[in-house]
Amino acid sequence: MKIGFIAHDAKKRLMQDFCVAYESILSKHELYATGVTGRLIEDATCLRVHKFISGSVGGIEQFCAQIDDNDMDLVIFLRDPLQNYGHEPKISSISKSCDTFNIPLATNLATAELMILALDRGDFEFREAYR
Repeated sequence: MKIGFIAHDAKKRLMQDFCVAYESILSKHELYATGVTGRLIEDATCLRVHKFISGSVGGIEQFCAQIDDNDMDLVIFLRDPLQNYGHEPKISSISKSCDTFNIPLATNLATAELMILALDRGDFEFREAYR
């Protein structure tokens, strides 16, 4: 499965911790992330991550293009709901693309953990039918 990771600055450390905790599950899949998030995941784990450019300078568009090509199976986007971002329209395009192509999207740690555990059980095999 292809798993995408995005994290706002205030959530990047949480994303690293998440990937450390679930490294054994994540190591069985293809991982994608916006630039800084991907580098931080690689720094904290032994995981290999395909990195787009930084989200605020075009990585969000690259990420959405992969989703729009139906080439992503699961997205974990740890958002900071207390912060306003100038590129908010780009950010909302991720959820719109995921909704369009029935790609599961987690925007907080609780949902991300549920999705990773479901992935490990094989609950996302339905994604194969969409590709």
